[in-house]
Amino acid sequence: MAKQPVLIVGAGHAGFQLAASLRQAGYGEPVCLINDESHLPYQRPPLSKAYLKGGGAPDSLMFRPDKFYRDQNIELIADRAVAIDRATRRLLLASGSSLDYEHLVLATGARNRLLDIPNANLEAVRYLRTLDESEALRQWLVPGQRVVVIGAGFIGLEFAATARAKGLDVDVLELGTRVMARAVTAEISEFFQDRHTAAGIRLYLGVQATSIEGHDGKVTGVSLSDGRHVAADLVVVGVGVLPNVELAAEAGLPVASGIIVDEQLLTSDSNISAIGDCALYASQRFGGSLRLESVQNATDHAKCVAARLTGDAKHYDGLPWFWSDQGSDKLQIAGLTTGYDRVAVRGDREQGAFSAFCYRSEQLVGIESVNRAGDHMFGRRLLAANGSITPEQAADISFDLKSALS
Repeated sequence: MAKQPVLIVGAGHAGFQLAASLRQAGYGEPVCLINDESHLPYQRPPLSKAYLKGGGAPDSLMFRPDKFYRDQNIELIADRAVAIDRATRRLLLASGSSLDYEHLVLATGARNRLLDIPNANLEAVRYLRTLDESEALRQWLVPGQRVVVIGAGFIGLEFAATARAKGLDVDVLELGTRVMARAVTAEISEFFQDRHTAAGIRLYLGVQATSIEGHDGKVTGVSLSDGRHVAADLVVVGVGVLPNVELAAEAGLPVASGIIVDEQLLTSDSNISAIGDCALYASQRFGGSLRLESVQNATDHAKCVAARLTGDAKHYDGLPWFWSDQGSDKLQIAGLTTGYDRVAVRGDREQGAFSAFCYRSEQLVGIESVNRAGDHMFGRRLLAANGSITPEQAADISFDLKSALS
């Protein structure tokens, strides 16, 4: 008797990779990928950079063409999951139909955190996470337009750099005292602050947007907590995301700042897994629980679950890594640099190519690199093997990093 399908809810990086990895591993039972967007599954990183900047068609972002799903016998279902009946192992869809499952994987991702200030619902207040949002923003990127970006995280700064390169007048507002403060060291923040300022972007740090100002339905500016007013035709909001946990919570699965899963990415229900941005997973490598928003995390989670579903169960132990392209500069991060107590700088900041090696109790925990891909790849290999070098070795440009890998 044929098995019920593996149902995958969400067709982002995690969901797509799981479907593909199941087939690569020889899984022969039905696989269904439930996609609540009108496009084929697509890549998200270019949305704030290359896709916004260029004139490419949406097809350029797709992981695979439609033929791939037919050839691999992966059923794409354009619908939205609304409820899980765990007792009968059935998923209910917004269309009114339902699907039985052998195993259910929640790859529900995250959504934009919305701005809660007056006039935040005006048409020219925009967000940037989906292809449709990026496509809509393209129409606004006209030289001479004034844009205020709220939030100086990766997405906000990537968009700001793209908008500036296209000739827009750009102001960035950030509640923190430095850009990307939750993600990177002060050394990296200061470098990017200087680079964006040199490109003509104005940064407002330690301030909050208190209201969007408008006239006749159009945006005219943003009022700040310190009493200043910044003129604008367009406001782009990048103030973080919220994991999509509601489907799991309403089914009685434990959630916190994500859907809670164990070291094998299983929920409290042995028939349901969660992966990617929505998953709060138990980490052997770092201790405690983590929820990470990165392509690497989504992809590696998917491969781990595919292995378990094809008989090769193992604990998830991926090393996190991230990247952000801002203007002509590439930031790459290996490991997790939160909680560091010492930084050793390698390379030449003045030349625009350096790395911050981050230590906690003399143990290397992460490397943040600007335009030094070799340092980044070294970090990924060394940290994956739980290796370390001393801060003095890291800062000494004559020290051969490759020798530490042997």
